[in-house]
Amino acid sequence: MNSTDTRLYIIGAGFAGRMIAKDILQKKTFGTIAAFLDDDQSLVSTKIEGIPVLGPIESVTAALRAEAADIAVIAIPSAPIERIREIYNYLKKCGFTQIKIVPSISQVIDGKAHLIQTRDINPLDILGRTPVKIPLTKSLSYLKGKRVLITGAGGSIGSELARQLLSGGAERLYLFGHGENSIVNIYRELHVLQQEGVGQKASVVPIIGDMKDREYVRYIISRTHADVIFHCAAYKHVPMMEENSVASIENNVFGTKNLLDAALEFKTQRFVLISTDKAVAPVSVYGVSKMLCEKLVLEAAEKANTEQNFMFVRFGNVLGSRGSILPIFMEQIKNGGPVTVTDPNMERFFMTIPEACSLVLQTGGVGKNGASYLLDMGQPIKIVDLARQIIKFSGFTPDEDIKIQYIGCRRGERLEEPLWLKEENPSPTEYQKILTLTNIPPKTFVLDELIEELAPICIFTKGKEMLFRNSLELKRILRKAVPTLDEFYKSIEAEGRYVDMASSVKVVL
Repeated sequence: MNSTDTRLYIIGAGFAGRMIAKDILQKKTFGTIAAFLDDDQSLVSTKIEGIPVLGPIESVTAALRAEAADIAVIAIPSAPIERIREIYNYLKKCGFTQIKIVPSISQVIDGKAHLIQTRDINPLDILGRTPVKIPLTKSLSYLKGKRVLITGAGGSIGSELARQLLSGGAERLYLFGHGENSIVNIYRELHVLQQEGVGQKASVVPIIGDMKDREYVRYIISRTHADVIFHCAAYKHVPMMEENSVASIENNVFGTKNLLDAALEFKTQRFVLISTDKAVAPVSVYGVSKMLCEKLVLEAAEKANTEQNFMFVRFGNVLGSRGSILPIFMEQIKNGGPVTVTDPNMERFFMTIPEACSLVLQTGGVGKNGASYLLDMGQPIKIVDLARQIIKFSGFTPDEDIKIQYIGCRRGERLEEPLWLKEENPSPTEYQKILTLTNIPPKTFVLDELIEELAPICIFTKGKEMLFRNSLELKRILRKAVPTLDEFYKSIEAEGRYVDMASSVKVVL
């Protein structure tokens, strides 16, 4: 939006639409606002800031014919997804090719919406259920004046946490990650948001490092004096981690242990681990790694002092994360298809990244030491149904314009991902969409003994050089400790489905 010849139509003449209009009028570089479109009869036929208000929306869009340069901005952050879907369809029918949207109400803070926050509408905005509305300013009050560190701050979850944390009044926001490009991207984005008036003042500090480096992690936590840690960093791609099993345990398990040990030593007040449904009765090395992370957090909680709170928050898939199915499907559609789906019966629980992060931030404030939390993900969605919806969003007809191809399950994947074990007995809390779980101690292994057994495989140890990076030994140990992993591997070995790429021969995975 940088052409003064552009005409803008703002959908919604409420507080968000007015704030966007005011922002555009002040900057005078984003084109001319042609009109507000609104359903409120008390506003229709009036003017706001000299801009006419037309409506109802359906009637206006039925008669309107947009030109190529015209832009529609949907500025109704409190609207349910069903209404956003209707408005989107109206705008497409009258010719709008450029449709932008203001974030959900949970990201519009203190009645302020900014032009910089608008983005191109995407399938996430019109698919699934309406996200829960969380008053971020209130739920983030526990962070006021605190020093907050996010690991994996350049990732999908970490970067969205950082955006929302701008509104928490934190004194400093530390962006920790090993990827230079991803950290510099979110660092620059946060500065642009602050310059445009989004959020509150906070010093944003990028930190490049590797959480596998125990002494470096200890040094960072001691120097930053982090009051709160949101631990998002993890290797997460299941098939890739099956091929790189040692790296998965080294990074996810021992990296988490390094952070927990440092947080305990230097009196971090709150530690929140981001966990996953794949930790439940795990059938992949990645799933086992996250299950062990959950157990490590609960162990740390037992060692914590009375002022410390260690907890984890578990949830399923988030729509739109890097490497997830949404960007993959969109790229496949862009290339003319086919859209690849593993199995017609595969289904997953989904939540948008902003909603998941808002709930994580809220949980971080109300969560108790040693507690385990689960986000209510609603009903599971079949992946093939999601693929069809995304194809339709892109303006094509499934199976005709864009084919759907079934390619079979990949390493470590199952058709359904449970969110909890039966004995964990998820129970509601007083907070919407946040459940608490009953902690289940390990039944088939002793945590400290298992960690000690895995250590020389992941960390070079004199006298045990032959174990270093030995993936076969690692998987043997994990299979013995985790029956669900062993059962799954036995089933695929019987079928002869997979080949271990590291050795180029068929082996015990």
